[in-house]
Amino acid sequence: MNAIIDPSRQRGVTLVELMIVVVIITVLAAIGYPSYTDFITRSNRQAGKNLIYAIADRQEQFFLDNKQYAANLTTLGFAADTIACDRDGQQTAAADADRTYVLDLTNTSATTYTVRAAPQLKQAARDAACGTLTVTHLGQRDASGGAANCW
Repeated sequence: MNAIIDPSRQRGVTLVELMIVVVIITVLAAIGYPSYTDFITRSNRQAGKNLIYAIADRQEQFFLDNKQYAANLTTLGFAADTIACDRDGQQTAAADADRTYVLDLTNTSATTYTVRAAPQLKQAARDAACGTLTVTHLGQRDASGGAANCW
């Protein structure tokens, strides 16, 4: 039983069908990409906040041991007075090309300190609404961009 091939019958995908698929993919990408970049921005911000809290924890332990806060990060055991974190939350050099935040101590005295995390590179452009994150010795959290959902 050989099938007879009808040359007038169309086979394959028409241009209209292909364009419908392209439009569907474009709509899905238009919805998905901004959500993805927002997720990456929030994830990087959380990595920066985690390192802020690690520095604040070390400051509090230093205060318990020495009855004063440390004046710089090297006193707390960090590699430099200014450190950075990458998107995985790992400490890196302040000039690393993969950095998302640069962290340091400001307003230090025997009884006060402020940990500051300034966004870098792509993170700075994507997270301008939050901007630089800070935590003081009193636990006060602030974001220079003024957005309400940074912390």
